[in-house]
Amino acid sequence: MKKPINCMNRPDKKTLKRLSGLICLCALTLAGCDNSSRTSQNGDKIERLLAQMTLEEKTSFLHGLVKGFDMSDFGDPENKANVGFIPGVPRLNIPPLRLTDGPAGARYTKGLTTAMPAPVSLAASFDPALAKQYGAAIGAEARAIDQDVLLAPMVNIVRIPGGGRNFETFGEDPLLAGEMASAEITGIQNQGVMANIKHFAANNQETNRMTINTIVDERTMREIYLPAFEQGVNAGVASFMCSYNRLAIDGKNSDYACASKTLLTDILRTQWKYDGFVMTDWYAAVLPGLQGLEALTPAPLSAGLDMEMPGGNMFGSLLIDAVQNKAIPVATVDKAVYRILTQMDKFHLLDGTPPAKKTIDQLKDQNSVIAKQAAIEGAVLLVNENNSLPLQASSITSLAVIGQTAASLNYGGGGSSRVKPLNMKAPLASIKERLADGQVSYQPGVDLDGIAIPASALSHDGQPGLLRNDGSLDNELNFTTDNLNPLAPNGKQVITWSGNLTAPTTGDYELKIQVKNGGASLKIGTGDQNGNPQIGIADSSSISFADISLISTRDGLQWAGYKIHLEAGVPQPITITAIPGAGSDFATDLADPLKPTSFRLAWMTPELKQQRFDDAVNAAKNASNVVLFAYTEGNEGKDLIESINLPEDQDALIQAVVEANPNTVVVLNVGSSIEMPWLDGAHKPTALLNMWYPGQEGADATADILFGQASPGGRLPISIPFKLADYAPANEPQSFPGVDDTVIYQEGIFVGYRWYDQNNVSPRFAFGHGLSYTQFSYSEPTVAATADGYSVSFSVTNTGGSAGVDVPQVYLGAPANAAVPMAKKALAGFSKVKLAAGESSRVTIPIAKRALSYWDVNTAQWQVASGQRAVYLGSSAGNVEEIAQIQVTK
Repeated sequence: MKKPINCMNRPDKKTLKRLSGLICLCALTLAGCDNSSRTSQNGDKIERLLAQMTLEEKTSFLHGLVKGFDMSDFGDPENKANVGFIPGVPRLNIPPLRLTDGPAGARYTKGLTTAMPAPVSLAASFDPALAKQYGAAIGAEARAIDQDVLLAPMVNIVRIPGGGRNFETFGEDPLLAGEMASAEITGIQNQGVMANIKHFAANNQETNRMTINTIVDERTMREIYLPAFEQGVNAGVASFMCSYNRLAIDGKNSDYACASKTLLTDILRTQWKYDGFVMTDWYAAVLPGLQGLEALTPAPLSAGLDMEMPGGNMFGSLLIDAVQNKAIPVATVDKAVYRILTQMDKFHLLDGTPPAKKTIDQLKDQNSVIAKQAAIEGAVLLVNENNSLPLQASSITSLAVIGQTAASLNYGGGGSSRVKPLNMKAPLASIKERLADGQVSYQPGVDLDGIAIPASALSHDGQPGLLRNDGSLDNELNFTTDNLNPLAPNGKQVITWSGNLTAPTTGDYELKIQVKNGGASLKIGTGDQNGNPQIGIADSSSISFADISLISTRDGLQWAGYKIHLEAGVPQPITITAIPGAGSDFATDLADPLKPTSFRLAWMTPELKQQRFDDAVNAAKNASNVVLFAYTEGNEGKDLIESINLPEDQDALIQAVVEANPNTVVVLNVGSSIEMPWLDGAHKPTALLNMWYPGQEGADATADILFGQASPGGRLPISIPFKLADYAPANEPQSFPGVDDTVIYQEGIFVGYRWYDQNNVSPRFAFGHGLSYTQFSYSEPTVAATADGYSVSFSVTNTGGSAGVDVPQVYLGAPANAAVPMAKKALAGFSKVKLAAGESSRVTIPIAKRALSYWDVNTAQWQVASGQRAVYLGSSAGNVEEIAQIQVTK
């Protein structure tokens, strides 16, 4: 045994579903000094400003100006607002506030910005210094597009493997999430932009997110779901966003988060001493988030809410009436306005001296470098049998590249975090640049494009083709710039085609609307298997996030599809619309009504689907090496409940390809856990590289890693199960997705790797796992007591033959007779080390007092868990070695 070390010290469900998609869309349409520690020196000035304001002017700070659900008009006279706008008071020289989304880049509805790797990829870097750079990049671009508040970072913990927004998070561990979030906040705010930490709190699923009642015990809230928010407060974050869900801590109250005095006042303001402001998530006050329009009340202001977004349903005329009727004191209004003005003052908006800003053109080159580096540092090498990676170009005679996302970069997840990228390049192009001409072949395997529906399958009154609303017939709808036949600009006038679709053979088809620089929709038949009278797809002005693919066609068109069983020879009525030049927040580029529009009506037939699959397998057989790209499409508003397998037939494709060619490397573009049945058989990939959603520079980052110009630097910020069924919290309806609009966090503090340890279940890949192109060893560990806990020191040596990156991790065990149930081990600290071949470095990782403590619900404070406790050092939660026993005392 190691020598002990002593230490001192409600609308209906159909309506909710429709409105959920609308909220998603609304959120979509919706650079340096360090302000993180600066406090206002001008309290008297703010008081004087308040004294000069009318009640109407005061309340104008407390809500946006959007009317209803029309997010096309923010009330901004300069038309600079992106997702939210506060008008300011011009007569008092108080400027407006403009808000934009920001988790994966500064969202710009009127232009292009740098699309960064998904936040989960940033978390996988285990590198707070990189997080600060990432924050600085998106903060500088937010300033460049005249935004004052950047809605980032999102710090909700990954609770379930299939969470729709897992890709936007910093993973499953609160210490990692807090470290990364606080660094990113500092980076953002150093650019003169207010960060916004979200979604406060326990917003860990998308299913019924606006109505779900989350029941979680207080200790779990304090130890798992709140620490990253508290770290944000410590970093000086300017604003919070409260979440849609209701929250019943210990089963009490069930208040909506945006109306919870416990959250917004007791914890945030009183206990954490927070002096920033709190805004709602978009439309949280209008939809079921606060009981619907019929029950709207300005009461949440008294609970600690300061700002309603994006309109003024609660804090507009209703609030004015409540103050005038003395139902709410004007002092309560003043307090909220004071908080907002205080932050505006900190960021020099009141004195008119915010930091100088650069343009996007001036920033784009340096930020593309950061984006590429972030993609490399977050890339996780999961498997590398026989050092299959990096690929040696000299030993490759022919390379088969397979997969849709090889030819169409899957750069980011869907929803309010999606950015129109400045650059787009396919990984296939980057791979070809590293090999000789003719060495690389390509097959999609699982083809998302399909082909244009031929004239033989389209008819109108017995004539081939479809009837256009100008009276002409079009044999097929394939109007693209590639075939030199795009739709001409027409002032955004709707073009409609109608007729019949007749399948040549019986089977399962997917119909596709594909468009660039425009909007489109499709309706087919008079009914479907669900009894719906019409099917609408790809209406870019109203469709929700989850209905449009995040992966463009290989010729750069956005698309949406609908799967339907068709009988041979049976005509189906069909109506298609296109709006040339119409804008779409889902597009990867800007719409321009003066430019032509590419538009195609396509399908995937049963025969073509099998042909594409067979062609990919044959290409693998005939190549010396294979690189196969696989994907998921993580999307706001849509959890994966029953399956976390790769979509379409990708699992079968991978299995068939590895059986055809053992020299197969699989590259994943995913946002969270997936099942990997193709790792369990006799034939399996020799290497598995998770690039996540790698941002706009993902193509070159992927190719650099594949060919050894860079070493993968990431480690998993989540645990990946063998099967979804292995992880009980995701399989018990009360636990997820909930029963009767209530979800119970029955697992308590045992989330992610803590759950696997507690239940003696092995994940496929443990939290913290990741390989390098070299090897590392740890030696000479020491543990010493400090004023705030302990420090763990050890030597890291690169024992391999090339430079590489290591992420040593320190975990702390529970005392044998803990006063409360505790995790068998919990992450207490980590470091990131880059070493040349043969190089060594001495590393010290602190264990803070908080890591030694648990939340005591009886005393309502943190208590040190005393007793003899193990200290572990290793490369992941599943690969650690005990290096010391420490005797912890209170």
